[in-house]
Amino acid sequence: MLTTPTPDSPVEHDLGRAVRAAAVRLANAGVTTPDVDAELLAAHVLGIGRGELAAASVRGDRMPEHVADVFEALVVRRAAREPLQHLTGSAPFRHLELRVGPGVFVPRPETEMVAQLAIDALRATASETPIGVDLGTGSGALALAMATEVPHARVHAAENSVEAFIWAKENFAANAPHARLAFIDLADAFPELDGTVSVVVSNPPYVPDEAIPRDPEVRFWDPPAALYGGADGLDVVRVLSGVAMRLLHAGGTLVIEHGEWQGEPIRDLLTADGWLATATHRDLTLRDRATTALRP
Repeated sequence: MLTTPTPDSPVEHDLGRAVRAAAVRLANAGVTTPDVDAELLAAHVLGIGRGELAAASVRGDRMPEHVADVFEALVVRRAAREPLQHLTGSAPFRHLELRVGPGVFVPRPETEMVAQLAIDALRATASETPIGVDLGTGSGALALAMATEVPHARVHAAENSVEAFIWAKENFAANAPHARLAFIDLADAFPELDGTVSVVVSNPPYVPDEAIPRDPEVRFWDPPAALYGGADGLDVVRVLSGVAMRLLHAGGTLVIEHGEWQGEPIRDLLTADGWLATATHRDLTLRDRATTALRP
């Protein structure tokens, strides 16, 4: 899809210039990573990786007109703060590339450490076939990380949003068809597994109802049901505490993602419900990101 430049190549189709101009436009629109986003959009429309894109830019390659038109349309949408992942149709998560789009929460890099906590707990289980459960799986990120990185585990995931379930179903089929995805509310999930699960993990809605997210990508595009968790943001966490207590066997691990100021109230909540060894863990930016607890 790239062509060798000629003396009369139009400037607007010069690949390197097009990407740099797009980055300036995205920066002016308030996009936090304009250079990266411009490169990823260009690589997407060209069907190449960022490394190949960089080499093509150095060579002075240019885009065919029809590709330049598609790139321009995507830059306009990104400048309007439509999420990059919606435009490319995928989001990286650990070693996975997950299909995402409108109606599903886009997995964030900080959730990768939440997955690591769940994976470590699964690997530490003595059982030859430990059971992991992801409650409110969204795109399937946490469940699929467990299923692919702990292949001897049996992984179950629950999701009750039709839109999110459609995306998750596609991701499960592509990455871990052996894992189980169920269309069910997390409050009622998997009674047949009661007392047998080794790890329950969840990235629940935890934004307080009055705390409107600053970023337009979150405020206008992430599903409200995946964001808002009541007056203090902990309504679903309270439900999770009871459900996980039902599902886990003695010594099983609960892993909950949350906001950076919620570690202490979640530890207090879990301790009051009878959980043991509650601990809050920081992400790579040193912000409190997840709390774990053990079932008595």
